[in-house]
Amino acid sequence: MANARLALLHTAFDPKTGLLAIRAPEAPPLLASTRTVEGRAEIAAFLTRFLGEEARGTPRFLEAPGHNFTDVAAKCVSIIGLSSLHALEEKAGMHLDPLRFRANIYVSGARPWAEFDLLGQEIQLGAARLRVFKRIVRCPATEVNPETAERDALPPKWLRQHFGHADLGVYAEVVEGGRIAVGDALEPLEGDLLH
Repeated sequence: MANARLALLHTAFDPKTGLLAIRAPEAPPLLASTRTVEGRAEIAAFLTRFLGEEARGTPRFLEAPGHNFTDVAAKCVSIIGLSSLHALEEKAGMHLDPLRFRANIYVSGARPWAEFDLLGQEIQLGAARLRVFKRIVRCPATEVNPETAERDALPPKWLRQHFGHADLGVYAEVVEGGRIAVGDALEPLEGDLLH
């Protein structure tokens, strides 16, 4: 939210080995261990160079076992209905890359805001069973274009202005884990089918 430039980074983490890969535009990629002092120092130096004046000092890599850095305390996944996103795009008059909203799961095929109807319900997605518990209030981080790292849109403002709320998507806790894949149907255990 504070460092728009971070949107340009592509990362991958292997929890088994502790290796973190970071790829920035026009720079050699970094592959460093999060489990060694040297590796964490390499990560901090890479981020400091990349952020430049935005850095406000040298970042520190910290580990917090059992803690997730998310917008909600509950361990959950985020789901966005693409038709809701398209409704926002239509009102905004511009394309909004879905990656702006950092969802775990995108669904299509339902009317705009249909995911809000799932609140309090259990759903089946592939082999996983989830319980939808909260709408996602969008924050200023969604203003940042993931391709350019520029603040070029106002999704929270546009949602409030055109739809009377700042919500896009829902949070769901995993009730029973299982494999999911592209094309799996999202099936409310009661009601209509979403894809």
